[in-house]
Amino acid sequence: MTRRLELALLLGPALLLFVGFVLAPIGVAAYYSLYDWQGFGSLTDFVGLGNYRDVLTGAVFQGAVLHNLVIVVLSLVVQLPISVSMALLLNRKLRGRAVLRLVVFAPYVLSEATTAVIWLLILQPGGFVDQVLSAFGLHGLIHQWLADPRVVLLTLFVVITWKYIGFGIILLLAGLQGIPRELREAAALDGASAWQATRRVVLPLLGPTVRIWIFLSVIGSLQLFDVVWIMTLGGPANASTTMATYLIDHGFKRYEFGYGSAVAVVLFIICFAFALVYQRFALRRDTEGALR
Repeated sequence: MTRRLELALLLGPALLLFVGFVLAPIGVAAYYSLYDWQGFGSLTDFVGLGNYRDVLTGAVFQGAVLHNLVIVVLSLVVQLPISVSMALLLNRKLRGRAVLRLVVFAPYVLSEATTAVIWLLILQPGGFVDQVLSAFGLHGLIHQWLADPRVVLLTLFVVITWKYIGFGIILLLAGLQGIPRELREAAALDGASAWQATRRVVLPLLGPTVRIWIFLSVIGSLQLFDVVWIMTLGGPANASTTMATYLIDHGFKRYEFGYGSAVAVVLFIICFAFALVYQRFALRRDTEGALR
């Protein structure tokens, strides 16, 4: 009895918060998604799965999913190697290493709104980027960075990388500092070069941290909203629309709350399914090892 009371006291508040702020909103969104509702009055126009059919067959939403997947792939292909390389560099004894770490991590501390406004000013026509390219005689590379459908998504990815890569570097640095230095020294005594020791000893032991970073990066890319919404509103011509901006556009700007709720449920299912699959095939070994 005493043990049950302790568990209730310790888990009760957290469980109530989880039910109230996670499970309940999901249930309400799923309920609203079954109606054609504009946010006013009672729920009377039941459409069943009609909203889901419209969402999944809509060309704009399909494009938004593709944009999220492009960001996911670019994050894994571009950000991961840069993060690992920078973490390995900043883990060495360098003059001014603390300052370099601060500089790398500083963009992550900025809010998404601040980041978006800063880059709006930098990327505006005649702004800092255009002036730098002009100074080096690269006039042909100047674009309407946020108004050209061909480059807007890549431009946003550069901004996202600048904003979030510091978190990945610091996370990997923490993982590197958890690897005993004696292992490298033992590899060196066995005749391994610095690169061989890094490849054969350090990187495999860094695997659990890398897998955690991949999980956080993919989930963040699927839920990408703030920077995109402030900088482009999903434009031009839906060229930078993500699932989250599509949700907000239809749910709050167009007052299609039933339809927007369906988008929210679809986004939740995608993230939840990925989390389950990733936990089953990628993180299971790490969590099992931690519990033993």
